Amino acid sequence: MKRYMHLGALVLLFSSHAHACLTQEAENNNTESTANGPLCSGVTVQASISSRNDVDWYYFDTSSSGDITVSLSHGSNADFDWFLYRDSGSYILSGQSASNPETGTYKAAAAGRHYIKVTRYAGTGNYQLQVQFNGDGGGSPAPACNYGPRPSKPGSLTAYRVGSLTDTCVSLSEPAALLMGGGTDVDDAFSLRVAPHIQGGNIVVLRTTGTGAYNTYLQGLTNAASVETLIVDNRTKANSDYVDWVIRTAEFVWIAGGDQSGYISNWQGTKVDAAIQYVYNKGGVVGGTSAGNHVLSQTVYNPDGVQGAVSAEVVTDFCHNTIKFSNNFLQIPMLANTLNDTHFAQRDRMGRSAVFQAHLGSSGRVIGVSERTSLFVQANGQTTVDGQHEVYVLRADSQTQYQQRQCGQPVILHDLLRYRLQPGDSYNLLNNSSSVTPTRLGINGNFSSFYTPTNPY
Repeated sequence: MKRYMHLGALVLLFSSHAHACLTQEAENNNTESTANGPLCSGVTVQASISSRNDVDWYYFDTSSSGDITVSLSHGSNADFDWFLYRDSGSYILSGQSASNPETGTYKAAAAGRHYIKVTRYAGTGNYQLQVQFNGDGGGSPAPACNYGPRPSKPGSLTAYRVGSLTDTCVSLSEPAALLMGGGTDVDDAFSLRVAPHIQGGNIVVLRTTGTGAYNTYLQGLTNAASVETLIVDNRTKANSDYVDWVIRTAEFVWIAGGDQSGYISNWQGTKVDAAIQYVYNKGGVVGGTSAGNHVLSQTVYNPDGVQGAVSAEVVTDFCHNTIKFSNNFLQIPMLANTLNDTHFAQRDRMGRSAVFQAHLGSSGRVIGVSERTSLFVQANGQTTVDGQHEVYVLRADSQTQYQQRQCGQPVILHDLLRYRLQPGDSYNLLNNSSSVTPTRLGINGNFSSFYTPTNPY
């Protein structure tokens, strides 16, 4: 049976451009079409099996024939198995014993796309997966150039550009994400975080409305070779070769503020979607402010035509009509099981984000960024706060109690962890470790003063 790959996987398979090595699993990767990757030879992936039905898929590409060695290790209270596939047919090798680590070698496999499926025989928990093969030499990225000539711009597409017309070749390393909270942009986030990462490369700004005002501002702060703003306000433009080329040749994609519902409806499943993911996978920076921040997380708060959720309203009904979500616009491992919120303290969004977290459940997390503030996230999960205010992280632990989560009923929850991060504080999004001691937050939608403590900030 022939397997069909996700568009982002196809892009990576037929591209000679640079990519970043996968080091952390990102859910949902339960099917081959949503496989995480690329795996790099000798680079360990940290992952977990969280439930009886959890299955994890990964992909990698070999550049020549040779042996493929798979090693899977896990905790002592679990028994996990793996299966190695080519891009079609049944599995060609498996590890299904009780050994830990579970290892095996397939001799002289043909070059091309391969998949690994990890399943549970018993137990749940964390595991580490590593593959050795003839391929990318451990994942050292090559310069991201040779994209071909710039396609013709569609007459209906509005674009603004400063700087070079050609792609600037830059050797990238690990990818990163930039989460900004709206309001005035944070200069330091661009000059101190993005600029060293992109090394004078190209920037693209994506919007559905607006002007090219970001162009000279971002070029001045980053010394970028070019900055091009694209007004992509329908799916036809989002699938144009010109838009695809401009995004892929960038080292930094910046999604401006606006309406995340418009971004999702016009971009999800198009060339824009795949190209943004490509920039991240090749080691670039992907970021956004306000609505542009919202769409970076695995779960996206997407009001989709209704008024935005207000804390004092949504705490009164777990299924309030302003609560709507979309999923998996992008796959950024550090933002798996996460929902981003913005304008946080200034618009009192603690209550609505606590309700959002209750919808995500015990494994979910909300990152709330206040105005004039940013969070720069490295591929290893480490974060840096810049700006004038705070970033908040909400998550659950064993003490958190979701007392009431029924539609039509006020939300009641106790002991939600609340981290308040300021410049100089650290938080690792891959393991939830922090230099900050969290406080406990409670919500009771039966009362007009629904926060415990009264001031949750």
